[in-house]
Amino acid sequence: MLAMNYRGPKRVRVSEKPEPALKHPEDAIVRVTRSCICGSDLHLYNGNVPDTRVGMTFGHEFTGVVVEVGSDVTKVKVGDHVLVPFNVACGRCVFCKQGMFGNCHESNPEATAVGAIFGYSHTAGGHDGGQAEYARVPYANVGPTVIPEGMDPDDAVLLTDVVPTGYQAAEMGGIQPGDTVVVFGAGPVGIMAARCSWLFGAGRVIIIDKEDYRLEFAKNYAHCEAYNFEKDMDDPVLFIKKITDWLGADVCIDAVGAEAAGNALQTITGRKLLLQAGSATALHWAINAVKKGGVVSIVGVYGPTDNLVPMGNAMNKGLTIRGNQTSVKRLLPRLIEHVQNGVLNPKALITHRIPLEDIADGYRLFSAKLDNCIKPLLIMPNSGR
Repeated sequence: MLAMNYRGPKRVRVSEKPEPALKHPEDAIVRVTRSCICGSDLHLYNGNVPDTRVGMTFGHEFTGVVVEVGSDVTKVKVGDHVLVPFNVACGRCVFCKQGMFGNCHESNPEATAVGAIFGYSHTAGGHDGGQAEYARVPYANVGPTVIPEGMDPDDAVLLTDVVPTGYQAAEMGGIQPGDTVVVFGAGPVGIMAARCSWLFGAGRVIIIDKEDYRLEFAKNYAHCEAYNFEKDMDDPVLFIKKITDWLGADVCIDAVGAEAAGNALQTITGRKLLLQAGSATALHWAINAVKKGGVVSIVGVYGPTDNLVPMGNAMNKGLTIRGNQTSVKRLLPRLIEHVQNGVLNPKALITHRIPLEDIADGYRLFSAKLDNCIKPLLIMPNSGR
């Protein structure tokens, strides 16, 4: 089969790899019908996540048709068209039973924090992902969810990560009616977090980025205020304080993570020298720009384990800080309903359709923010789209 093949930082290509096989009675094999490149994949692509091994196939956002199932699989059958949450979760450990599918203890037992994630380095379990013609899906009685009849597969593939992650970012913010919410990062997840903030009753939503095309897209899609931190302000924290009666935002969401721009020290130590687990610039801004007693919600990805973070400010301000990998399975029923009812329109985020064979060009385009790219969708060979 054709599959994305990681060859080292900023080096990916498509090559022939063996088709995956069942390894456990609870496995399923799916023929991939949709797959995306995620902003989190760029952290791998740029070499910011430890133990990303040469030869790995990325891709944690995919849908597919079930072509083979293990002897213990009862929840899906051959021929089902399923969306596959990015979490690899057993459904029976202590954390899965709490709905914390992003922290499954069985799928990634050597990790003390995160559960397993498809296509996301060996720190997240070493499972190959869905940027390929076929993918092996462990725990097929838990994760894979049959796509409802009539749902556009382009909507379904974004329910594997972008929509639930944006929604959980807003949910973790504990947004109260009338709250001012500031989202750092106007990538797909940040845009979705801004859009979902309204669902929780926000009275004002602001998004901050440095790319004008992303900010314009966010204004139109999420109906929010949008500001360029390089052009519209000297200091993002001071700017936010000024426009919130000098109190700060009620909720700040970090939807950037390890590759945030905007601070030379953070960039050098976190992105260039890798002396910390990514540049924590957006997290600094969030902690310092939120009001006393406010909430900081973190969905931006940082590599393990250390970061330069102003914890003294967080403690002295009485902040609540929440973050996690999204528990997709917990949120799917509600989000499927929102898509079916037209409350959310995920597929509008897709701006580029790239053949799997051209995945190296897709990564370069997305990483360099070329051609006004918001969200790239990979076209599988012989898919007809």
